Amino acid sequence: MTLDWSVVWDYRWQFLQGAAMTVTLTVLTMLLAIPGGLLLAFMRMSPYRLISMPATAIVEFFRATPLILQIYWTFYVLPVALDIRMSAFTTALVGLTLNISSFNSETFRAGIQSIRKGQWNAAYALGMTKSQVARKIILPQATMRVLPALASTWVSLFKDTSLVSVIAVADLSYVSLQIRAQTYRILEVLTAMAGLYWLMGYPQAKLVDWIYRRFKVHE
Repeated sequence: MTLDWSVVWDYRWQFLQGAAMTVTLTVLTMLLAIPGGLLLAFMRMSPYRLISMPATAIVEFFRATPLILQIYWTFYVLPVALDIRMSAFTTALVGLTLNISSFNSETFRAGIQSIRKGQWNAAYALGMTKSQVARKIILPQATMRVLPALASTWVSLFKDTSLVSVIAVADLSYVSLQIRAQTYRILEVLTAMAGLYWLMGYPQAKLVDWIYRRFKVHE
């Protein structure tokens, strides 16, 4: 077997553009999924079932079904069923955001519920409203507690973006598979793709380890 690594250099800009799309999708998704997760978490904790039940249904649906199925459904079924048409990139962003928001909501909910009830009661005794307590006392503490979990979700999200290649979003996976199909250099192209994912993913994994050690909560 003769290897020809020049194909990797010849298509370097396409690889880099695919990597840039992967990073873009990861950043945009997390920017949207953090407020989305917070909103769903507060809705789930509402004492009113009219508010908590829809949030619970959304969270449980997106947590219990495969992400690739959600992307397929949004791209192929939504236009037919509801006449809602979106570009492949928007579809990928919506699918990833809904999925990650569901997981983030459970992370935030666990963080908020880990704060002792006494802090709520003490703040109420000082005359603060519920929203003031949540915003000024509970959320800052809960955010620090869930930071390691959010960082882990970030790393998982970075890898899961490869699933959007099934609807032809030009991320690193899609671009690599296109180059493979054009050049028939399977080993070289897939090795280059794996190398790029590792180069981008390994620093993130080490950062998560550092965040976990730095922000680990000691009761």
